[in-house]
Amino acid sequence: MNAFWPCSQPKGPKAVALVVIDMQVDFCAPGGWVDQLGEDVGNTRSVIPAVAEALATARETGLVIVHTREGHQRDLSDLPANKQWRTRVHGLGIGDEGVSGRILVRGEPGFEIVPELAPLPGEIVIDKPGKSSFHATDLDARLKAAGVTHLVVIGVTSDCCVQATYRDGFERGYECVVLEDCTAAVETPNHEATMDILKAFGGRWGTVSDLSGLRAAAGELCG
Repeated sequence: MNAFWPCSQPKGPKAVALVVIDMQVDFCAPGGWVDQLGEDVGNTRSVIPAVAEALATARETGLVIVHTREGHQRDLSDLPANKQWRTRVHGLGIGDEGVSGRILVRGEPGFEIVPELAPLPGEIVIDKPGKSSFHATDLDARLKAAGVTHLVVIGVTSDCCVQATYRDGFERGYECVVLEDCTAAVETPNHEATMDILKAFGGRWGTVSDLSGLRAAAGELCG
C-alpha cells in the first residue's frame, strides 16, 4: 500500500494538484494583518522555504499548481456581517484600513502573495471570500475540467483555511494529502492539535504526510 496515496493512485502528474493556501502578506509578512494584530508571524513565515521547495518539486514533476488568496470585493458585498464583526472583535477587522491597505480586500498590498512564492504564468490563482478554497469559487469546476483527482494541500493556516480546504476536497471526492511541514498556524498549539485531529483514526479526510513523502510520490509519478 502506498502511504502517500493509500486509497487510489493518480493516473499521472496532471491528475495531481498542489494547492498552496493563502501565503499572503496579511498572514505571512511584517506589516500584514496578523502582524498588526500583535501576533507573531514567525510561525507562518517559517514555512515559506518548505512551501517553496514543494512548489519546485511540483513544477519539476508537472503537477497542476493552484494558489489561493483570501479576500473580499472592494465594496465588501461578499462579506457577511457576522464575519466582519468577528474579525473586529480582535481589533482590526476585514475591510478596515491598515498598514498594508484595507484588510483582506482584493487589490490591496496585504492581499498579495509574498514575493518568495509568487505564482508563475499559467498557474491557477483562486481568489476566495471564505475559508475553504471551494466556497463561492470555481475551483472544483476547474480541477475537474483539468482531470485532477488528487490534491496536495499546503500553506496557511493549518487550523483554518488549510484544514477547511482539505476537508472540503474530501467531501468532493478528491484524494487529499496535507504536508505537515509545509503548513502552520499562528499559534503552535493550534497547529499541533489540528494535525492530531487530521491524523486520528488513520485520517478521516485523507493523509498527513511531509515534503519527503511528496518527493517520493513525485518520483513515482515521473518513473
